[in-house]
Amino acid sequence: MTGSHDIRDGETLAAVDLGSNSFHLVVARYEHGSLRLIDRLRDSVRMALGLRPDGSLDPLRRERALTCLARFGQRLRSIPHGRVRAVATNSVRRLANPQSFLLPAETALGHPIEVVSGREEARLIYLGVAHDLAVTTQRRLVVDIGGGSTEFIIGEGYDALETESLQMGCIASTMRFFGDGKFTPKRWRQAQTEIAMELQQFAADYKARGWGDAVGSSGTAKAIGAISQANGWSEQGITAASLARLRDAILAAGSIENLRLAGLAEDRTQVIAGGVAIMEAIFETFSLQQMATCEAAMREGILYDMVGRAMHGDPRAGSIAALASRYGVDRAQATRVHHVAIALFDQVEDAWQLGSLDRDLLGWAADIHEIGLAISHSLHHIHGAYIVANSDLDGFSRQGQQLLAAVLRSHRRKPDRESLDALPERLRRPARKLTALLRLAALLERPRTTEPMPSIRVTAEDKVLRLDLPEDWLAQHPLTRADIEQERDFFKILDLKLQVRAIDQVAA
Repeated sequence: MTGSHDIRDGETLAAVDLGSNSFHLVVARYEHGSLRLIDRLRDSVRMALGLRPDGSLDPLRRERALTCLARFGQRLRSIPHGRVRAVATNSVRRLANPQSFLLPAETALGHPIEVVSGREEARLIYLGVAHDLAVTTQRRLVVDIGGGSTEFIIGEGYDALETESLQMGCIASTMRFFGDGKFTPKRWRQAQTEIAMELQQFAADYKARGWGDAVGSSGTAKAIGAISQANGWSEQGITAASLARLRDAILAAGSIENLRLAGLAEDRTQVIAGGVAIMEAIFETFSLQQMATCEAAMREGILYDMVGRAMHGDPRAGSIAALASRYGVDRAQATRVHHVAIALFDQVEDAWQLGSLDRDLLGWAADIHEIGLAISHSLHHIHGAYIVANSDLDGFSRQGQQLLAAVLRSHRRKPDRESLDALPERLRRPARKLTALLRLAALLERPRTTEPMPSIRVTAEDKVLRLDLPEDWLAQHPLTRADIEQERDFFKILDLKLQVRAIDQVAA
């Protein structure tokens, strides 16, 4: 997860996309308010092929993935950490133990890897596509058939209005319907029936929204378009007629080993049938006659999202504001806790080696620390954590939501060590420290009044937080004083030591 400092003209940014079919690296230079791509790397890792039914990953496929990431890591060595963002999608989402892959993967790459939800993947895809195509006032339907999942987005301008992600992709569907490499009309009809059933979950809602143009992004759509043009079946993009001719050609070949088509790249031959089956069902379900194809996809979307976070507004802030509104948060109280939490943070940021993203996360946690009150008062920290962990929040990775949920879960009563320890190792230390700061802020603002806070001074060492409060103020607030005394024991659960001093303000 990157910081939010402004991006300067001439800076280099990079995005890594760990897709289920291919891994991509794109490098761009930020110039005069826009991005200019200067390098691309791609490897057909086909991680989805290595997924086992028990959620483990085939050792050979794992090794191929790590080797690819090591190559990418070499290219990224000269780029600052805050200007690199790596995102993993469906295949990593489906691992039974993602950390067993992510730890060596992050070591090979040299950068943290975020795992995003299907809907967040869809938002990033749309962002990349929208910046690549001509500006229009019409809504667009964007379809991205990946290796393990397919994303559907209706967007307008640069905003994704509807996002859906289904567990079907060119690799997964080829393995599911044509696992032995044989193509028959019966199997094709079965594929069409089952894929169409999946699409019916949201097809009516999408049709009600409506769109002008349909666009296909990523490798499968581009491959289908390339075959259609190379064989003279379509002048540009994909048409319903060219798709039918491609289907007939696949069935005529009868098997993967006999499949030879102009425009079909060798590395696509093994997985094209599943992708075409999905695309044909999409055309039929959504009554499409034509679809343009687009070079841009999620990797470009990641770059533009980085620019947007730094220069125009972080989508995560919008997600937090939407949660606060949806669950009727007491804005005045949230603002009071936010201000105190950030005031504490700013005094210990350097000593605790925290960064700008940590500051943002603490502020967001303060803004929604009471969302669970919409369900129940007694366990509202637990309800709030559940809401955060299980909501679709634009801009957040799974790890980011997990961290935010863990902080909320532990911001009152006894901290939940289990949820904090379940975080990826690189997030545990900052999570414990953000939890400590939020606990103190909520404790100090427990009276829920407009009474101004006294002068609060905090200093810190690695595992120690020293809190200085005016002696006369503590004498006037016995409940707060008692809470602070109890807090010492709770801090021990966070592997921290709280030291409190009552200061004579006159003497100070």
